[in-house]
Amino acid sequence: MSLGKIGRFVAAAICFGGVVAGSAAAGAAPSPKACRERNNSTTSRLLECIRAHALWQHLVNFQVIADQNPGRDGHGNRDTGTSGYRASVDYVAALMRKAGYNVTIQPYPWKTFVLLAPPAFRDGARAYRLEKDWFVARLSGSGSVTAPVQPAGAKNGMDAASGCSRRDFERFRRGNIALLQRGACEFDVQVANAQASGASAVVIYNNRAGVNEVGGKARNGGSAYQANLAERAAIPVIGVVSHAVGADLDARYRAGKAPRVSIGVQAEKKSDTDYNVIADSPFGDPHRTVVIEGHLDSIYGAGILDNGSGSATILEIARNMARTPTSNRLRYIWFGGEEIALLGSRYYTKALSQKQLRDIVFDVDADVTATPNFDILIADPGHAHNADKLSKRVLRDSQIGNRLFLDYFRTIGVASRIASFGNDGTDSIPFGLAGIPNTGILTQQNCCKKPWEVKLWGGFLGNYEGKVPGRDGGCVDNPRRWCDNLSNNNRFVFEIVSKATAYVTLKLANDASLKRK
Repeated sequence: MSLGKIGRFVAAAICFGGVVAGSAAAGAAPSPKACRERNNSTTSRLLECIRAHALWQHLVNFQVIADQNPGRDGHGNRDTGTSGYRASVDYVAALMRKAGYNVTIQPYPWKTFVLLAPPAFRDGARAYRLEKDWFVARLSGSGSVTAPVQPAGAKNGMDAASGCSRRDFERFRRGNIALLQRGACEFDVQVANAQASGASAVVIYNNRAGVNEVGGKARNGGSAYQANLAERAAIPVIGVVSHAVGADLDARYRAGKAPRVSIGVQAEKKSDTDYNVIADSPFGDPHRTVVIEGHLDSIYGAGILDNGSGSATILEIARNMARTPTSNRLRYIWFGGEEIALLGSRYYTKALSQKQLRDIVFDVDADVTATPNFDILIADPGHAHNADKLSKRVLRDSQIGNRLFLDYFRTIGVASRIASFGNDGTDSIPFGLAGIPNTGILTQQNCCKKPWEVKLWGGFLGNYEGKVPGRDGGCVDNPRRWCDNLSNNNRFVFEIVSKATAYVTLKLANDASLKRK
């Protein structure tokens, strides 16, 4: 999208240039080499070193890595468990070692599964379309079931809690297939409650009507996509089913005509090894550590926007902070397995001792930072679906990071909004559950940008990325589209959001008010 069509945001960018250029405006900007070798202890010195060209070069390199490691479909990818992902790990680790960081490549086991036969999901004579109307959930159990579907929990609705509590199954008939709506809790919680209540299978459907019937993770709309379970289910799990199919089954049940459906899944569990990259600064108090993180894996293909962009943001901040002493220790982490079920961040936080957890005083997550038809959203744990599971301290102290993001964007005249990153979440969620305050940044993905968002940030209704303007769902989370490549990113947005993240990083790195758990 041309900058001329971003509307009021361009005017804000002019203001932004005056604010962040700092000493660069008074003379020649330092070279990238000079930036990496000097003490960038002030925001003006650091921010003038966070530049679109260097950020973009990392995306170019991630694209090359993906293209050099095609999958069975012939398209380059950096998905978990592929050679492209491992090459991405090696790329980041090598740059961090060269910059002088103490680098650890942390291996961890993860579970995957392989379908042994074509799965089936039928309603009488009607066969639902695989990867159009429905997916088999990752780590679904095996089995063949024919039984009535029965909803559990509240009626169909955007915010309805469905299967998130054992109370939702008080009237559930054992042997029926549980029909559950996503959105209010994690998939594993819904499936565990259904299993404990005697369900023979589970069908999870999307809680909102999408504009398309293609697959994908669909944080912000869409219909069918693959639900990622962290633990293997004991019964077949179909999901996430399109809203249209799920709502139809729900309505028929409530009208007194419970649909009787057939489900068949034959799958085999397999184990593999995945990796996180951890880079510790030599400066600062290790008992007061600030984590700056993002996920390195893609979901379908090269994953240059999601999340090559966030990975590059923190990579470039780390390189330009390499010679900068700080009061608090900085730790940069690139997680694996986020697109599957936050695997890397869950493992990392659970593997830490209580003492090590207490040493982490804050977490900042960068998940998608270069969206063409963007929003600027700041992740607040208090707005997340699991907020009721977080301590008062996490909810209170997370506002420190939120305010830093808000203050920075306000200073440069750019709108930002507090938001949740949704049910699928991002890698800050395990930190919050471990008692660590956190914030994050996201520029949006998929579809659909609404009128109030266009009014606030300019741009177009519909897709945030991919075909803009358009309403086909975007590139990021749609299988077989293979378009989350370099062309799916905006340099201008990339630089602004990366500078904001650098500002927050430096402020937190020297914040004496951050308290240990």
